Amino acid sequence: MKPIKLLGLAFGASLALTSLAHADDITVAVAGPMTGGESAFGRQLKNGAERAVADLNAAGGVLGKKLKLDVEDDGCDPKQARSVAEKIAGDGTPFVAGHFCSSSSIPASEAYADGGTLQITPASTNPLFTERKLWNVLRVCGRDDQQGLVAAEYIVKNFKGKNVAILNDKTTYGKGLADETKKALNKAGFQEKMFESYNKGDKDFNSIVSRLKRDNIDLVYVGGYHQEAGLILRQMRDQGLKTILMAGDAMNDKEFASITGPLAEGTLFTFGPDPRNKPTAKAIVEEFKSKGIDPEGYTLYTYAAFQVWSQAVAKAGTTDAKKVIDTIKAGEWDTVLGKMAFDAKGDIKAIDYVVYKWDAKGNYAEIGN
Repeated sequence: MKPIKLLGLAFGASLALTSLAHADDITVAVAGPMTGGESAFGRQLKNGAERAVADLNAAGGVLGKKLKLDVEDDGCDPKQARSVAEKIAGDGTPFVAGHFCSSSSIPASEAYADGGTLQITPASTNPLFTERKLWNVLRVCGRDDQQGLVAAEYIVKNFKGKNVAILNDKTTYGKGLADETKKALNKAGFQEKMFESYNKGDKDFNSIVSRLKRDNIDLVYVGGYHQEAGLILRQMRDQGLKTILMAGDAMNDKEFASITGPLAEGTLFTFGPDPRNKPTAKAIVEEFKSKGIDPEGYTLYTYAAFQVWSQAVAKAGTTDAKKVIDTIKAGEWDTVLGKMAFDAKGDIKAIDYVVYKWDAKGNYAEIGN
């Protein structure tokens, strides 16, 4: 019986060593809408994070340790996001890439600040995210006051003398973007004919469409997400309206075309210059496509967030969030999106938005501004 006992002890020791090795890993997180209406964007964040972690581990990890990815679902719900953030921070996770919805990122950031977690959002564009003087927040995307300005400039240039309506879904993102676009339009001397809201999750927009028809609206700007925007477009066409629909960055997923079909043709939206076309992203894009993934939307933004964090950790020699964020703000970082530098608030210093147009085949292309 003694050999069996010794074997058991040896096996137990082996398990202990394995557990110790895993405990030595650095856990990092990605958080976003993995389920629910915006899950297409959750997939973008998850794809970007998984590829980044795999590539970093293949290159030797961070500080000589392997990374372990924690994927959390906030459903784009503020309360769920806060709960997720408390869990991530409570686990001692030093870094999270997330969230997608501004209404999730903003409450989550407070829990991360309390818990000592550095948060880099790939996608939350509401200015408030970086305007509250929190020590722990950064974003690798632009802001709605920049995005709304580009949309307004396009509308003023191309729809002078036309009737324009602005809609919003009452969310932090949608209302914020609609307000910034309206502000920029009004500053340029352009007055919208209609400003109206709806509830995120609504399915029936016929009453709003009837008002658009009555007011002979030539362009409707939608501050909201792709699902409702797609339904608004379909219901406009059902009532015979040829009104052009324009929206923001939350339209940047092929799922929009799956909702609208060929009716998507002519729809406009704002987003940064397509990161898939950047020379700095060429190798990573090919890597994604070899796995059957199109790294559209915020996929590469998420990858870039991990690049910024990992490079700063290597330079700082620690994962301590306060030291890492100080290092990030003091430097310039090579990413798939190009070189990145951040201001004191946590916003990127160089930002540009452009206008895209969908075609009838479910593709979109940059048309400038």
